[in-house]
Amino acid sequence: MGGERGFGVAVEVAAVVLLGAMVAGQALGQPILLSYVTTGSMEPTLEPGDGFVAIPAAVAGPVETGDVVVFRAEQLHGGGLTTHRVVEETDRGYVTRGDANPFTDQDGDEPPVKDEQVVAVAWRPGGDVLVLPGLGTAVTGARSVLDTGQRHVAGALGTRAVLGPQGLAYLLFGTTVGYYLVSAWRADGAERERTRTRETPTDPRLYAAAFTALVVLAATAAMVVPAGPQQFGVVSAESDSPGPRVVEQGTSESVDYPVGNGGFVPVVAYFDSRSDRATVEPTSVAVPARQSRSVSVTLSAPPATGYYRHYLVEHRYLAVLPRPLIDALYGVHPWLPILAIDALLAGPFYLLNRRLLGTGRVRSRSRGRDPVRSTLLGLER
Repeated sequence: MGGERGFGVAVEVAAVVLLGAMVAGQALGQPILLSYVTTGSMEPTLEPGDGFVAIPAAVAGPVETGDVVVFRAEQLHGGGLTTHRVVEETDRGYVTRGDANPFTDQDGDEPPVKDEQVVAVAWRPGGDVLVLPGLGTAVTGARSVLDTGQRHVAGALGTRAVLGPQGLAYLLFGTTVGYYLVSAWRADGAERERTRTRETPTDPRLYAAAFTALVVLAATAAMVVPAGPQQFGVVSAESDSPGPRVVEQGTSESVDYPVGNGGFVPVVAYFDSRSDRATVEPTSVAVPARQSRSVSVTLSAPPATGYYRHYLVEHRYLAVLPRPLIDALYGVHPWLPILAIDALLAGPFYLLNRRLLGTGRVRSRSRGRDPVRSTLLGLER
């Protein structure tokens, strides 16, 4: 029986973590582990409200024809995340279409999808998308509660820093840190009496792992959400015009790109140009908490007139590691600093939570009863 209850608790903890990931992913505009669709454009593969496992593009490998991808659309639904299938690869990008649509997205106003726009790929074990029916309804309700909570917190604190995607990420992170600090203070200051009683099958390691996962999730969101590809559209014209983005063919023009940090932890941002006609200087910048910095982006217009899209990919990391170490890890792979920072945060929080909950299974407490007398009376089992 104990094993069955322990398994049930593990399932409940996993469900909470996965639901939290979905809520955070949809609220932050970046799929985290799971995502879902809200329209019928992908029927019958995905019904409205169906969820699916979303593999980040950075680890999913090259996109292939037949993949169902989540990408940042420019025109569809007014821009934003769209989940459609890749039906063709061209030199200009991917041609996408909803399974229920008779025409491709590129038959309309949406330009071909670039690799930089793809944020996740739906997991297809055995060739078919793994569908998680009906998860979207729960996520939509939870997200509404989160939005309401953010507005109340913003009103109470008198600041808008906790609003929006990055505000939610820092709010989740700060709430979790606050929980640990308060719990540690109460655990150290409170006088506790424990007696040996019947064991419950709840393993504290499950709760420690769940809270640690929330910390890692919030920290990862704080780094991933504000980053990603940034598009710069350039019109190569026969003559220059006032303002940026309309550049005389064959020449270049520089624009300032602001890098803001609305959180309470300093960050380090790196920039990777995905076009030989877009360069940035400097290629990395440290941004203190609650401040902003700017970098200069130079955009070159091709010799032929027309509209061109250039992409600059930003990678952002919490500055909790020495800058030289972040530089070295980033030089190997952009995801390595995130893994290192998550590991640095996860270890202490997990150990602290284990200390607060105990090292063994959770035991019930008894106050005002003599343990020796209870044993003699046969009250302890």
